[in-house]
Amino acid sequence: MFSFQKTLIYNRFTHIHSVCSRFYTQFLKEIHFMKKADLAQMVQEELQGTRAQAERVVQMIFDAMADAMAKGTDVDIAGFGKFSGKIQAAREARNPKTGEMVKVAAKRVPKFKAGKGLKDKVAA
Repeated sequence: MFSFQKTLIYNRFTHIHSVCSRFYTQFLKEIHFMKKADLAQMVQEELQGTRAQAERVVQMIFDAMADAMAKGTDVDIAGFGKFSGKIQAAREARNPKTGEMVKVAAKRVPKFKAGKGLKDKVAA
């Protein structure tokens, strides 16, 4: 390939990459994901405490829910939903790299079922 052709292909690729990057960046700016830090900030503003206290409260709630689900206990928050641990049966799966069948052991996986209050609020 001639040097001129390589330069032309490189310039076109760079332009396409630039347009895609701008689109993706704009797309991410329009979507907001609520994170644990956002919840902690809301708790801090409501209770007028320190940020460290609010982060501890949020972490304690998540830890308590995870511990309960690990023990097999359901966490039912009225109007919000029900968190539970579901047993996923053992199964056979295919290794995508080699194509060979492998056995996957049974395991407990988290499950969430939205409550009526949450469904109504999201639908509004």
